[in-house]
Amino acid sequence: MIRPSPTTPFGRFEKAWPAADRSDLLAAPVAAALRQWDDAAAAASVLVVDTDPEVADTADFSAAYDVPLDVSANCVVIAAKRGQDVTYAACVALATTRIDVNSTVRKRLGARKASFAPMDTAVAHTGMEYGGITPVGLPEGWPLLVDAAVAAAPYVLIGSGLRRSKLILPGALLARLPHAEVVTALAG
Repeated sequence: MIRPSPTTPFGRFEKAWPAADRSDLLAAPVAAALRQWDDAAAAASVLVVDTDPEVADTADFSAAYDVPLDVSANCVVIAAKRGQDVTYAACVALATTRIDVNSTVRKRLGARKASFAPMDTAVAHTGMEYGGITPVGLPEGWPLLVDAAVAAAPYVLIGSGLRRSKLILPGALLARLPHAEVVTALAG
């Protein structure tokens, strides 16, 4: 069934689609996660836009597509270490802020040390492209820390798992993802 092209709440995009209708614009784990959502209305509210992968990084993307930085959210993969054990988690914060990895994240994850995971590790574990990693479709069991400002945003733009496209969805949906925890002052 072909649906009419939805409009986006911000930005300047040629076209937008319900993400569930365009799995070709999503990394495999993201498409699978959207298919598994049991809330059809929530899944239908997730849009995908096809974009230029050469401007996928936040500042360049914002300028190219007129997307305010305060609605752009970044998802980063964290490596949390305690002794010889390394666990992974993801954090989501607005592009206008910085995630407090050394204090807030480290303590939330019960780690002695927390740092951004190396690019090749993040890509290998998520099955997503660097520059497109998103909280939708993270590996089973990974903690997901969502900054309260992201969860409160009417809509945010995040990665799709691929550099060539982005998702637009209500911030509150990120707080409903598996293993998500909304954290006040995760970023500042």
